[in-house]
Amino acid sequence: MTAIRTHLWFPERGAEAAEFWVSVVPNSRITRVVPAAQGVPDVEPGAPFVVELELDGHAVTVLTAGPSFTLDEAFSFVLAVDTQEEVDRYWDALAADGGSHGPCGWLKDRFGVSWQVVPRALDDIMGRPDAAGVQRATQAMLQMTKLDVAALEAAYAGE
Repeated sequence: MTAIRTHLWFPERGAEAAEFWVSVVPNSRITRVVPAAQGVPDVEPGAPFVVELELDGHAVTVLTAGPSFTLDEAFSFVLAVDTQEEVDRYWDALAADGGSHGPCGWLKDRFGVSWQVVPRALDDIMGRPDAAGVQRATQAMLQMTKLDVAALEAAYAGE
């Protein structure tokens, strides 16, 4: 059976990132931690080397293996939520303690991993038949940092 996992290379603090994510995203857990063997470059023997986890059922592997590769915005997690309250909660939690906010619902957590917190209402609005309304909602979204469902709905309606 084939399995596809997301795999992230961290220069350091990968296990800490995994622990943080499972504390923020419900229905998440760390499933396995593999300590580094003697001789693994750029990793202290016995330190967490590979961490396997599930983020709400999505399989992720975190490898802490030194500075050979770095994370950037080319990879991100998209967190689809039902309510504005969830947008607000995840936005604040994920960017806490050194994270940063970006445009259009994007943020970076304190480990440098990009996330987009997206209300499911956005997909609904963008799929509606009124092209002018979709264009207005799109323009409103492009001006936002954290996405605001009420403002997107108002823009769609032309208010």
